[in-house]
Amino acid sequence: MADNKKTKYIFVTGGVVSSLGKGIAAASIGMLLKSRGLKISMIKCDPYINVDPGTMNPFQHGEVFVLDDGAETDLDLGHYERFLDTNLTRLSNVTSGQIYDAVIQRERQGGYLGATVQVIPHVTNEIKARIAQIAEKYEDVDVVIVEIGGTVGDIESLPFLEAIRQMALEDEDHNTLFIHLTLVPYFEGSGELKTKPTQHSVKALREIGIDPDILICRSPQPLTREVKKKIGLFCNVPPEAVIQDLDVENIYELAIQFHLELLDNLLVHYLKLLCKDLDITQWTATVNRMKNPEHQVRIGICGKYIDLKDAYKSIIEAFLHAGGANKAKVELVWIPSEKISENGPETYLADIDALLVPGGFGERGIEGKIEAVNFVRTHNIPFLGICLGLQCAVIDYARTACGLDEANSSEFAPETKHPVIHLMQEQESVTRKGGTMRLGSYPCRITRGTLAHKLYGALNINERHRHRYEVNNEYRKKLEECGLVCSGIYQEGNLVEIIELPNHPFFIAGQFHPELKSRPMRPHPLFVGLVAAAIIQKSVREEAKEDIEKTIKS
Repeated sequence: MADNKKTKYIFVTGGVVSSLGKGIAAASIGMLLKSRGLKISMIKCDPYINVDPGTMNPFQHGEVFVLDDGAETDLDLGHYERFLDTNLTRLSNVTSGQIYDAVIQRERQGGYLGATVQVIPHVTNEIKARIAQIAEKYEDVDVVIVEIGGTVGDIESLPFLEAIRQMALEDEDHNTLFIHLTLVPYFEGSGELKTKPTQHSVKALREIGIDPDILICRSPQPLTREVKKKIGLFCNVPPEAVIQDLDVENIYELAIQFHLELLDNLLVHYLKLLCKDLDITQWTATVNRMKNPEHQVRIGICGKYIDLKDAYKSIIEAFLHAGGANKAKVELVWIPSEKISENGPETYLADIDALLVPGGFGERGIEGKIEAVNFVRTHNIPFLGICLGLQCAVIDYARTACGLDEANSSEFAPETKHPVIHLMQEQESVTRKGGTMRLGSYPCRITRGTLAHKLYGALNINERHRHRYEVNNEYRKKLEECGLVCSGIYQEGNLVEIIELPNHPFFIAGQFHPELKSRPMRPHPLFVGLVAAAIIQKSVREEAKEDIEKTIKS
């Protein structure tokens, strides 16, 4: 492994425009270095003042990615975990809100001994301390990859950029390296790649005092040797340190592309890392399975944030993983839950092979989700419910199978006669919004012989949660008498974690978020099971269609 006395740091910054894919690029780098036998950890530094994204609207920020320890983090940590196949901790997400909160609290307690508290050195010192925490806590970490959110030139990002500049200045052993991700646009009219945006972005970075060692250039067209030489000349890096980042069909291809560009060799050379040769055979095979499917299925996602697909980022990736495991291409059909009630569920659900109802908050679109669950349940269409999806399934079953016509959740109908879903007891006195839900990993005991047992192949599992409401135990006996199986229980709290219907092709739901633990080479069993059931459903539907056509002809 690495013969390091000190942890190495790779800082990833971005320029020109946002959403270039810094997180995926950083995660790809981490995967390559891990594949060389190095111990890797990652940090995302977000410049927003929110303490974490937990209180932010998904339309603004996308998905909130929850870690095992309950931290509500940026969706890029999902990429980190998927590429590294590693469970991260709250130390891996740093925000301006956390930094300023810590500095202000220390000032209020007299921690600065009466000094005037300033961005430099107090805020930057706090940032440096947060970045160094992982290496201090986990002494076996060889390389920490630090992604700085935002783009060069943003006012919000300046303290973070200044902090990493200082870290490099204080590093006498050359254990730091800077990677800058930029855009090299292609103009169809002239048939040219334009390097000027990259030049200006690097110029802005150098004005701050940071000289990038490696440039990763996002481009729709391959960078020629001449273009690399030009970028290197104007940006003061050798041409071999100009790495192309081509648009890819599958994000997991990017790591392979970077390897073909010899990026991992460059990093090992620059940081003087002693490690084994790269082996990404299994990774490449996994990507190839995803890209060369033998089946195709259409799976509906009935939600209310469908205008911003990043709100369901981990679900999208989990289907990609499960599709690969089943040698299937999963076409996701985005179904607005509010439209279900307006136009009827059959309008959207009659031609799908399976349905997933994801998590969410608030009353908007709830009745549409409940109608969608009812339709797939009564039409034997495979179903997976996640968090709120489980609650919608329980409400539908209570209303239609148990005769509790007014059944509802107390979140949406506080005065409901039958609150089959209610607020957890420990949540009743909670007034603060951030970080106060049931968050993180909790154990679940699965009943032997159930669908959940078959899918997981285990009786004891752990899954990640993010919610305030639960199945009301006062109604459990009634639900079970009517045929609903509570197949997974959090025993310490006596809480329902998994429900299923035995007399259905595939009907299961979890109070947790299984998508958060799915990995390319370890797809989540619930998603694998749903895709497998969708393949069978499609075959059955096509056979039925053929039989009808034969009957008509005869």
